Amino acid sequence: MHPENLKYTSEHEWVRTPGDTEGSVRIGITDFAQDALGDIVYVSLPQVGDQVTAGETCGELESTKSVSDIYAPVTGEVVATNAALDSTPELVNSDPYEAGWLFEVGVPDSSQVDGLMDASTYQATLDG
Repeated sequence: MHPENLKYTSEHEWVRTPGDTEGSVRIGITDFAQDALGDIVYVSLPQVGDQVTAGETCGELESTKSVSDIYAPVTGEVVATNAALDSTPELVNSDPYEAGWLFEVGVPDSSQVDGLMDASTYQATLDG
């Protein structure tokens, strides 16, 4: 159901190691999250060069239903954002694990990712 190669947060975000940029992780929201939000119409992401802190708000997703915060799952510097979302925010809905990724963070300590949930643990929280 959820890709096994990703790690997950309780805020329904996923983290892929490695990201496309050396020493980074790629971040997005889960299929569960995009489904709960409804049609995404606007994405506000952190800027490249911004420092983000695990657990803190770093952006927003606006849907036809509501506005939802994006939380940083790791601490580090934003090294890339998904520019395609500026003109096609609906990619978050149609392809949340690939084309609809949000941003990448350079992580000096990849052990931050180790503490996140695997796919089966994340599914258990949804089944809860």
